[in-house]
Amino acid sequence: MRRLLAAIVGTALWATSPQASNSLPEIGTVASSALTINQEIRYGEVYMRFIRASFPMTNDPVLSEYVTELGNRLVSNAEQVKTPFNFFLVSDPEINAAAFLGGYIKIHTGLFLYANSESEFASVIAHEIAHVTQRHIARYLENQANAQNLTYAGMIGSVLLAIANPIAGIAALQGTVAASMQSSINYTRANEFEADRIGLRTLANSGFDPQGMGSFFGKLSEKYRYASKPPQMLVTHPLPDTRVSEARARANQYPNRYIAPSLSYQLAKARIEVRHGVMDGEAALDYFNRQLERRSYALEDAAKYGKALALFEMGEFKQAKILIDELAKGQPDNLFYLDTQTDVDLALENFQPAIERLQAAQQRYPNNQVIVLNLAYAQSKADQPEQARKELDRYLRQHREDALAWSQLTRVERQLGNTARAHQANAEVLALRADYQRAVDELHSAFNLTEAPLERARIEARIEQFKLAEQELDELR
Repeated sequence: MRRLLAAIVGTALWATSPQASNSLPEIGTVASSALTINQEIRYGEVYMRFIRASFPMTNDPVLSEYVTELGNRLVSNAEQVKTPFNFFLVSDPEINAAAFLGGYIKIHTGLFLYANSESEFASVIAHEIAHVTQRHIARYLENQANAQNLTYAGMIGSVLLAIANPIAGIAALQGTVAASMQSSINYTRANEFEADRIGLRTLANSGFDPQGMGSFFGKLSEKYRYASKPPQMLVTHPLPDTRVSEARARANQYPNRYIAPSLSYQLAKARIEVRHGVMDGEAALDYFNRQLERRSYALEDAAKYGKALALFEMGEFKQAKILIDELAKGQPDNLFYLDTQTDVDLALENFQPAIERLQAAQQRYPNNQVIVLNLAYAQSKADQPEQARKELDRYLRQHREDALAWSQLTRVERQLGNTARAHQANAEVLALRADYQRAVDELHSAFNLTEAPLERARIEARIEQFKLAEQELDELR
């Protein structure tokens, strides 16, 4: 099942022959004659809604901010960018990442656990970006459609169905894709080599170490060469020796340059290790204490940050506060530190200091996701739900796809006793997960609790929008 999905979602059959690297020209967006850019974007939006419903999303604004910033840095130096890009994390210890139509890049938290440097981590993301800019997925689907006389909607619908309902999805995928999988393997291998070449250029042009790609793939290949159960990335992205050697050879064509360790990456890695990894608080504390004692860290501040997180997880809030406040003195605007300071202060019921700190940061960075969501949460905990609602309402006017913000608004509206508005906010959460029927039910409940004619009209209009979206979705199934 994973292999069938990966062939479409991640264009995931990697090359086994160096000769394949020259078999496909860099034709980019001129490919895929029938699937337009707008269709790609639309299919990507639908895919993202299924992902929210079916995968363990990492609802961590700090990490979301980090991967988005890194991804945008790469995109700004990529070639032939024709779609917007969206980078998101799922809580999965498997080492993997994948691309889909419309610029959606899925990153597993396990990738942080294995990549030692930001350049290694970024090399994987650059590769996935190249799949999108070169329209490899669209080209793959076109190849399959021509081979089987199928429609794009039928194949994409099978993928979406497989995400939402794996049992039904297996049969659908077998009927639409599996029969011609072998005939297209060379085509997708060529795509992988092209993504490597272009991804490496993007990596280098973005200021990362081009050796990161060969370094990461080489370690991965060597470690799991004889493993009976390799990580998911090697199941969907095989790494023969020729592939690793080519990545290193291409990187050697760039001038040598020293890239200092990235504090942001090391902080993100520590956060993953404590909050989204496999260690409990006590084990994490021991892990970071050993790093600090032996000086075996990439950056000392990142190890101290990991220790502060571990102390917080163990309920040692006062000790965590001493450590995180000391780190924040040097970088008061660091979002990793600011978020953890908020967590610690709220645990200690220091509500007002946390609110004032966040309000000061908001003056410098208005409408930042991390600051707004932390501020609204702090205000709700301090029994200031009206202020929290104002913050979230203002933020959501520009970020309507933020499911975490809608979930937070749902709780705040309930705290205020605004049951109708809570139903409306929860309807938006459900719609972002493609659960339109339940979203409509929520809006019907809101309608029945609302008396104002204008508000009732708005609710009715939103119901019709959700019904239309569900109808469009049904056409893909």
